[in-house]
Amino acid sequence: MPLDPLAKRLLTMMAAAAPQARGRPSVEARRQSLAKLMQFARADAPDVTASDGTLPGPGGELPYRLYSPASAGERAPGFVFFHGGGLVAGSIATHDRIAAALAHATGCRLVSVDYRLAPEHKFPAAVDDAVAATEWVAREASSLGIDAERLVVGGDSAGATLAAIVCQEALQNAGLSIVAQCLICPVLDFEETSPSRQEFAEGHLIDRVTIEADLSDYLAHGIDAADPRISPLRATRLAGLPTAIIHTAEFDPMRDEGNAYARKLLTAGVAVEHVCHDGMVHNFHAMGAILPQAQLVLSQIGEQVRRAVER
Repeated sequence: MPLDPLAKRLLTMMAAAAPQARGRPSVEARRQSLAKLMQFARADAPDVTASDGTLPGPGGELPYRLYSPASAGERAPGFVFFHGGGLVAGSIATHDRIAAALAHATGCRLVSVDYRLAPEHKFPAAVDDAVAATEWVAREASSLGIDAERLVVGGDSAGATLAAIVCQEALQNAGLSIVAQCLICPVLDFEETSPSRQEFAEGHLIDRVTIEADLSDYLAHGIDAADPRISPLRATRLAGLPTAIIHTAEFDPMRDEGNAYARKLLTAGVAVEHVCHDGMVHNFHAMGAILPQAQLVLSQIGEQVRRAVER
């Protein structure tokens, strides 16, 4: 299908408002750009309350925000959420509306985690934080009002990278029970040179230069980007992973790696619900103020997660 007309209009507006600078964008520019983009998310979860706290991480205390929908009982399903931003940008604040919307749609108590960002904290800091945060939520589930046997891990963009890695790491941890992983426009292979990476390298919300800058800031010199703890698509042990809910977008540079992961998981015998959204771009789920499809995909994710936690 062609690029959705509203998505095309959005891309045109963004290009006009911020003409592409020459060379590599600074870390601060990338952080500001994501913060502005996330303002397009709709704030329409009035039944969800939020409270802030900190949890122990391997490098110190990590801020988190706990979202509780009014429908949640004393022990609701839990959802550990990791925000996107190329592992360089984003926070619980930038993704506040999306996190609330996911809590509302899924009926889960959702814990949004502020993991450490590059370049101040390079790999494996974010991965270690994500694993530690998930283990903490599982341990403290009762005090959080969460049923530890109905735990979902998810994220968008690079947050989905972390979610996928956490699920792979959990295969080694018999005490951690994850029933589903929710990957929205995931980045799954930092060495990817797929057709979608080439075709949509420019002018489709996230470009090649930004992706390369994020990777350079995230990895220290000499680190192999093919390591599954960096590029989870490269993992060879996939059997036994939790149900995968994967949403990709037709005009997203990361489309092909998300689609490929869905196929690999199916081949490994993992239950998969995968939708590639026609005419959509990266991060479309967070642009509900402009794209009607954003609300549709959030509702769809809500239904999928509800099914997964009740199986």
